[in-house]
Amino acid sequence: MPALRDIRRRINAVRSIQKITKAMKMVAAARLRRAQDKIISARPYARKIEELIQRFISTFESGFDEPLLKEREVKNIALVVVTADRGLCGSFNTNIIRKALSLIEERQNELPQGGKVKLICVGKKGFDYFSRHRRNFEVIDSFTGLFRKTIEYVWVEKIMGRIVEGFLNDEFDKVEIIYNEFKSIVQQRIVVEQFLPIVPKFEIVKPSKGIKVPLVEYIYEPDAQDILKSLLPKYLETHILRILLESNAAEQAARMTAMDNATENANELLKDLQLLFNKTRQAMITKEMLEIASGAEALRKAEIA
Repeated sequence: MPALRDIRRRINAVRSIQKITKAMKMVAAARLRRAQDKIISARPYARKIEELIQRFISTFESGFDEPLLKEREVKNIALVVVTADRGLCGSFNTNIIRKALSLIEERQNELPQGGKVKLICVGKKGFDYFSRHRRNFEVIDSFTGLFRKTIEYVWVEKIMGRIVEGFLNDEFDKVEIIYNEFKSIVQQRIVVEQFLPIVPKFEIVKPSKGIKVPLVEYIYEPDAQDILKSLLPKYLETHILRILLESNAAEQAARMTAMDNATENANELLKDLQLLFNKTRQAMITKEMLEIASGAEALRKAEIA
């Protein structure tokens, strides 16, 4: 039977941890509201500019003289892994890293001999894992500390600049991004997207075989290529910003859920410890009463003798 002092010490320790997890849950809830508002506001613009870019590259059969749109033989792939800067958010980082490991192995098997999967880590947790892993992954760049408070636009420019520079310099021939998409407070979805080169995601259906299909044709001023060159940087920056906002909102939701579960678990543990404390105390009282009764009975027998 454990001593009452040890049980009381454990109860105090659990209560202290419960206060911390409860406070962290409240902080995560406040940050989640702000992050959720930002991503909900950013999604319509991101979808519209992507739709506009897709219409440009899908409508014109001749294509554009734009290197970011040209597919080439894939010898090296850059994988941008977006994780959090901090832990205590459940399986948020673990799931991303596990999926990234699976994706790295899959892409490595698809590449020709000598091809490499190069990593760009966004978030400290992913960088710490891949830079210290015994398999010696090739981490060519990292961006950490951007999720601490508000996501500043300068981070978007740095990440986009590094990716575009590497692609244009043939450091890698394809860029994919893996991140957590915010679906709801209790659900986050891991998404893998191709970032570069930009490829058409749908086809514009044109009239054929006498079937009349409405097709809107626009007159561009200036010409379509100039407009595309102006829109591409905005599209890429918006895409990265949306991904960072998605990941940030998903992280706060995961942290709030994890801290809520930790608080509930601490509460259950406190109930078990309090019950153990009461049982132990009752056993000690019963033992003392038996000792007193036994001593009194021994004295009574001694007086009779």
